[in-house]
Amino acid sequence: MSTDMADIAIQDVYETFPAWPSDGGRPDSGRGVYRSFFERSGMCVAHLNRSLRILEANADFYRQFGRGPAELSDREFCDLLHPSVRERLGRQLSRLADGQRPRFADRVVALRPGDSALSGELTGFAVHGEAGRVDSVMVLVRPEKSPDDGHLVSGKAKLLTAMDARILEGVAAGVSTVQLAATLYLSRGGVEYHVSTLLRKLKVKNRPALVSKAYSMGIFGVGSWPPRVLPEYVK
Repeated sequence: MSTDMADIAIQDVYETFPAWPSDGGRPDSGRGVYRSFFERSGMCVAHLNRSLRILEANADFYRQFGRGPAELSDREFCDLLHPSVRERLGRQLSRLADGQRPRFADRVVALRPGDSALSGELTGFAVHGEAGRVDSVMVLVRPEKSPDDGHLVSGKAKLLTAMDARILEGVAAGVSTVQLAATLYLSRGGVEYHVSTLLRKLKVKNRPALVSKAYSMGIFGVGSWPPRVLPEYVK
């Protein structure tokens, strides 16, 4: 499905869902029609209750997230998200469930089994019941193709020493070698040694590639400046 067609599909469902009757997550004939459509849409779709636990999902969701219905039923959706985006997306989803906003779209990185990750765009919107009150939440994920075929580090690996993390943060913020040396009480050679170690660990050839790879792996928290390495990556 093209981006334009996917946007149309999301908008159509967003406009239709609020009119559907509340059923506690049990499918009826109307939901069945839309579930059939989404089974063929190429998007991952999940229906969450107001506590953001998974009520049901389509086949693409189970396939892309690498888990079956039995494993995901009643599981908190945010538990599937990478630490770099979990808190931010959790806040936005909670606002949907509380009726503070009708819809949002944002980048998502989700965890798969085997220390790999799924990245893409997430659209969430509130589903209203008969009384006009928010009844549940829908999430739609459009996966993007990764040059690493989705095999990104999930955040469980303690890749960096505390000093490596400080230097990586400095490099990402554009701090010079001299400034890093003065701030961290190292020699210039000491800073360069740590940078070389980081290049080997992340398997890149230069500093710009180092920063780009760190962001793609979710090592940095998203939306913060100066860049901060997530504690999940520090030994």
